[in-house]
Amino acid sequence: MSAASIDPVAPSPRPPLAILVALALGVLLAALDQTIVATALPTVAGDLGGLSDLAWVVTAYLVAETVSMPLYGKLGDVVGRKRVLIVAIVLFLSGSALSGLATSMTELAAFRALQGLGAGGLIVTAMAVIAELVAPRERARYMGLIGGVFALASVAGPLAGGLLVDQLSWRWIFYVNLPVGAAALAVISAKLPAAPRRERRPIDVVGAALLTVAAASTVLVSSWGGAQYAWASPTILALGSVAILAASAFVWQERRAADPVLPLSLFAARPFWSAGLSGFLVGVAMFGTVTFLPLYLQIVDGASATTAGLRMLPFVVGAMLANSISGKVISKAERYKPYPVAGAALMVAGMLLLSGLDRHSSAALAALDMLVIGIGIGLVMQVVILVAQNHAPRRHIGVATSTVTFARSIGATIGVAIFGAIFAGRLSVEVASSSPAAQRIAGAGARLDPEQVRALPTSVRVDVIDAFTRALHVTFEVGAGFAAVALLAVLLLPRALHAGEAEQTAPPLAGASAAAS
Repeated sequence: MSAASIDPVAPSPRPPLAILVALALGVLLAALDQTIVATALPTVAGDLGGLSDLAWVVTAYLVAETVSMPLYGKLGDVVGRKRVLIVAIVLFLSGSALSGLATSMTELAAFRALQGLGAGGLIVTAMAVIAELVAPRERARYMGLIGGVFALASVAGPLAGGLLVDQLSWRWIFYVNLPVGAAALAVISAKLPAAPRRERRPIDVVGAALLTVAAASTVLVSSWGGAQYAWASPTILALGSVAILAASAFVWQERRAADPVLPLSLFAARPFWSAGLSGFLVGVAMFGTVTFLPLYLQIVDGASATTAGLRMLPFVVGAMLANSISGKVISKAERYKPYPVAGAALMVAGMLLLSGLDRHSSAALAALDMLVIGIGIGLVMQVVILVAQNHAPRRHIGVATSTVTFARSIGATIGVAIFGAIFAGRLSVEVASSSPAAQRIAGAGARLDPEQVRALPTSVRVDVIDAFTRALHVTFEVGAGFAAVALLAVLLLPRALHAGEAEQTAPPLAGASAAAS
């Protein structure tokens, strides 16, 4: 039977469990590989050499994953999500296998980019598949599953990476993806119904290219600025200029394209643009702040890398519980908005609580602060995607999903860059104003790692730890500020989570007209 003869699946309250598990596994793999490499990088550099290319192993994956998200969203809407998801899994598995076989840092970076191209499709298409299979009122319940997977991966990645490197080899951080990904591929291929072929229109190649250039330049500016290159360096300034020019040209192109990659008409509706703005700001606040939690645990509190990962479990537990419980409640409640508003408010409160931690703070207090932030993130993160999905025509569900996910991803990279610059600058000032002995190592600044700090003489170590503490206080306070702005954005979300069951289950043209009315 051809794909064209298969009827689309009507949304149902309860999709097949096998498909849900396969989608969750795919998202878990993609999210894990954002962080699983971090603990293995020193070992990889020692084995393959090419220390100067080390950053590309992480950057290549991040760039490829981010820039591919909007394209997968559009392709899923046009050719069907099953085909796109299968391609994404194959790309991810191919990149994983080749990364495990890499013989140089250049090869590994290239294969990681291939992995990232698959990961972007896994994340976006999995959420769009859930939106397509599940009735709008039930989506919150199942999107909570995806949110929990992301929270789990944020902490499990470094832990799994360290365990595999210690017990087997760094190559197994890539090989471990193969059996899990193959199982997901088998289930998706066998169980996920194919969508009918839609009317083909000319692909907006120019728009896709411009969006890719704009996104890649933005991610590189965020990743390299203040690290590989100074913010005022010609490289960063050139990349920033390219990003602005490409983004401007992209907007111009989308206004005239017959079938744009990102229909700008979607942004005419407040639910859509407020969801995208909320996703971006939550991404800035969340990732920019959470990135520095391990630094507090390892340097200020003296925990090992493994212990620090385990101590972040309250964050994961809070996010997973909030995702799961709020998803079930929202799917039955008439009023959804109190949950994301409360979530954003808890993010503000949790980050302010973090700004009060020091080397005398108890582990229980730090755990409570992380639990508060985790609950806040769990209450807000997936809701913004649901709002975009439920207020977009059915034929644009993929674009709606990828746009908010893309906004969150861009927000994450920008957040990490902003908070990294604030922390590094503040740390240099704090160390330089400490004791004369501490001032002699002020040049190391943010490049000091936990082992170097622990090796310092006791008197100097205390001064340095206090300097780290004060720098982290400022960083977390800025995070609370961004979370407060995110709270204002969340307040702009519509009062109703569902634009109407009719426009979601109607044929594409009816859905489009309903959304426009």
